[in-house]
Amino acid sequence: MVDIDLAKFFDRVNHQRLLAKLSEKIRDPRVLELIGRTLKARVVMPDGTKVVTDEGTPQGGPLSPLLSNVVLNELDWELERRGLRFVRYADDCNIFVGSPRAGDRVMSSISSFLEKRLRLQVNTDKSAVRQPHDVHFLGFRFSRHQEKGWLVYLSHKATDRIKANLKEMTPRTWGQSVDACLKELNTYIEGWGAYFRICDHEAIRSWRGLDAHVRRRVRAIAIRQQKRPRFLFRHLVRNGASEGTAAKTAWSSRGVWHKSARFGVHKAYGLAWFIGRLNSLEGQWLKHHRPAASGSQMSFAF
Repeated sequence: MVDIDLAKFFDRVNHQRLLAKLSEKIRDPRVLELIGRTLKARVVMPDGTKVVTDEGTPQGGPLSPLLSNVVLNELDWELERRGLRFVRYADDCNIFVGSPRAGDRVMSSISSFLEKRLRLQVNTDKSAVRQPHDVHFLGFRFSRHQEKGWLVYLSHKATDRIKANLKEMTPRTWGQSVDACLKELNTYIEGWGAYFRICDHEAIRSWRGLDAHVRRRVRAIAIRQQKRPRFLFRHLVRNGASEGTAAKTAWSSRGVWHKSARFGVHKAYGLAWFIGRLNSLEGQWLKHHRPAASGSQMSFAF
C-alpha cells in the first residue's frame, strides 16, 4: 500500500489555482468573489494579532473540506486514469499495488504530480510504501486471516485514544450522579460504535475487555460517592448484596479501585444492573450486525 500524507495540506492550498478550478463550474462571479474573500480573510490569532493568508483554506468551517476536495478531485481523476485502486479521505490517501517495487514507482510519480501539478508537498516522514497490516488509516488497520483473508481491525492509535477518552470520562472524583456519567458514556460509545462498525467480528474480541474496564470504573465512582464505609455498606445491601459480602467490601482496608472488584460490589452492580443503563462497545457492533450474529455471540453484548 502506498500511504500518502500531505504536509500541512489545509495551509498550502493555492488560492489562484483553486479559484480557477471553481470557475470551470461556477458561472456566478458573485459566488467566486465571496469564496475569494473568505480565503483571503485575515485570521485572528489567540493573542489578537491579525494575519493575512496568501494560501490555504480556513479550517473550522463547512467550506474548508469542500474546497479541499475540489483541489484533490484532480488527484482522484489522475489515479483513475492510471487504473490504480485507491481510497482517499481529505488529505489521507492509500493506493493499492501488487508489489513493493510498483509501490515505489507509484509513490515517486504521484509525489511528482502533487508537487508540480497541484503545488502540494508530500509529508515524507509519514508517507511510505507499507504492507497492509502496517497501515493505520482513519482509525483502522488490516490483518490477514489464514482462512478468511484480509480483515478490518481497530488501529492501535484508535485503541489508545478510546482508552484515554473513557478514562477521562470516568474519573474517580466524578462530582455528579452516576446516571449523568452513564449518559455521557452512552453518547460517546454509541457514536464510536457506529463509526467502527465495519470492523470484523474477530476484531471486536478485545472490546470485551474495554467494556469490563468501563464497568469497573463506573463501580469505582459509585463506591467513592458513598464516602464512608457505613454508607457504602447500606448502599450495597440496598442494591442486592448480602450483609456479609457488603461488610467485607465496605470495611476493607484497600482502596477504591480494589473494592470495585470485590464480590460485594459485583453483586450490587453486576452485569444485569448495566443492561439498559450502559451501552457496550461490543453491543453497539452487534446492533449493526444482528442478522449475521449468532445467539451465543449476542450473550456477550453486556
